Amino acid sequence: MTLKIINYKPIGFNKTNLPSSFYIDDNGLISNNEPDEFKVIDCNNSFLSPGWSDLHVHIWYGGSDVSIRANEAGFKRGVTTLVDAGSAGEATFHGLKEYVIDRQRETIKAFINIGSIGLVACNRIPELIDERFIDIDRTLKVIEENRDIICGIKVRASGVIVGSWGITPVQIARKVAEIANLPMMVHIGEPPPTLNQIFDLLRPGDVVTHCFNGKHPGSISDSPQIFANAKRLAEEGVFMDVGHGAASYNFEVAKEAIDNGLKPYSISTDLHGWNLHGPVYDLATTVSKLYAAGLSLEECVNAITYNPRNFLALDNAASLAAGSKADFTVFNVNDCDELVSDSQGNNITLKSTFEPKMVISGAKTFMAERTKTPQSNS
Repeated sequence: MTLKIINYKPIGFNKTNLPSSFYIDDNGLISNNEPDEFKVIDCNNSFLSPGWSDLHVHIWYGGSDVSIRANEAGFKRGVTTLVDAGSAGEATFHGLKEYVIDRQRETIKAFINIGSIGLVACNRIPELIDERFIDIDRTLKVIEENRDIICGIKVRASGVIVGSWGITPVQIARKVAEIANLPMMVHIGEPPPTLNQIFDLLRPGDVVTHCFNGKHPGSISDSPQIFANAKRLAEEGVFMDVGHGAASYNFEVAKEAIDNGLKPYSISTDLHGWNLHGPVYDLATTVSKLYAAGLSLEECVNAITYNPRNFLALDNAASLAAGSKADFTVFNVNDCDELVSDSQGNNITLKSTFEPKMVISGAKTFMAERTKTPQSNS
């Protein structure tokens, strides 16, 4: 049945010609024409935004020992688009597609890992030990077979993964990305390689994930020169992505960077089995932390809607135009007094939290809520 959406506060959309109400027809498309019969969806003066999008999750459940089920990160948490960030390499990508991407209600894209085995045994068997762990020809073949799904090349460029191989995997990923005409997503952390070595290989459109990590060395806060380099890259079109994770978000690094003009392009969770029950929990809790770090409400919303959707070239990235496919998140921003932690165990008290209420996907609605943290349960 056709839905009529009423009593909402639009946010994250193009500012012109926003209707006070609209219809979603049986095909899931926005319409301004009133049908004979419809069901009213009253948003009760909550915010309505483009569907929340998480640019960094790990949802190859069963194919990677660190991944979670996609359901844990998707509709029920207010998120309509999920991007698996390198759980699968060329050797396992077919399984991610068949058993996760093709079966989920959410829109799912993926960065393919430059390491053939991906995160099958995350960190216990690193995917980038030496040259035997990369097959350029097979990786390019898988990309060509999955152009509609693969949005970039993922390389984890930190010492625990690459060891003595250093910058070489990033150099290979750069070449594969150029051949495939795709961006890279580079995980940064403890060297080798150094941040400056990585930064020298980045191009506009690439993504630096874990941009606010507190690993020293390996953080943009290590020195004024490194911070200035990161800020310059962001100004030139390299996208800074939060990628909170179990080890890669630091309150102080984030606040100082934002105060000094380096704001993230995208707010993502790096949600997986080692942080699902803390400190990450979900996208709503993660974006609440960036709101506390000094981003405005509009900047937070853009970093989980328009920006990642635009990166993925999704239709109607920020539109309520007739004929567009309905893909929305309904949410509140509530006052609170909630203690949360970063990846190093530092605590802050949130005064506001993003609280998803509903996802509207096509002509269907799905209830949503934020994961309960110990403080939110008390």
